[in-house]
Amino acid sequence: MSWNDVLAAIEATPASRAVAESDWIFPTAESLHVIAITLVVGSILVVDLRLLGLAWRARPTRDLEVQFLPVTWLAFAGAALTGSVLFLAKPVSYAHNPLFIAKLAMLALAAVNMVAFHWLVAPAKGRTDPSSAAKVSGLVSLGIWIGVVALGRWIGFTL
Repeated sequence: MSWNDVLAAIEATPASRAVAESDWIFPTAESLHVIAITLVVGSILVVDLRLLGLAWRARPTRDLEVQFLPVTWLAFAGAALTGSVLFLAKPVSYAHNPLFIAKLAMLALAAVNMVAFHWLVAPAKGRTDPSSAAKVSGLVSLGIWIGVVALGRWIGFTL
């Protein structure tokens, strides 16, 4: 069974047909997805702007991470769930859409950047001035999340 067969089988399920044919499931999931992504990006933006020294300079970066990380993860879970519902509507089309593939690649890059930041370059607890590596990680994060949002919007115009 090929990947396309798997996607076609998913698309043939009652759940997929319900999302694709319903007047309210897809738009509701899409609205909730946008709200969740806004919370993800907004909470990450707070930390990234702090890393770059553009906002909240008097607060240690670690304090902002502790405050906003739960929001980020909860919102990301919501975005992943609603994104999965959106994918159910047209799995074959999404899986072959270069913009969707690029968005998934950007999400993978975001994960790599996050792991690198938290394991390798995170500022020391209570430190007020992030390292150069932390600043680069913040700048990379901003670029990645701008890309994720832009690609997400473009996907809707190509399906």
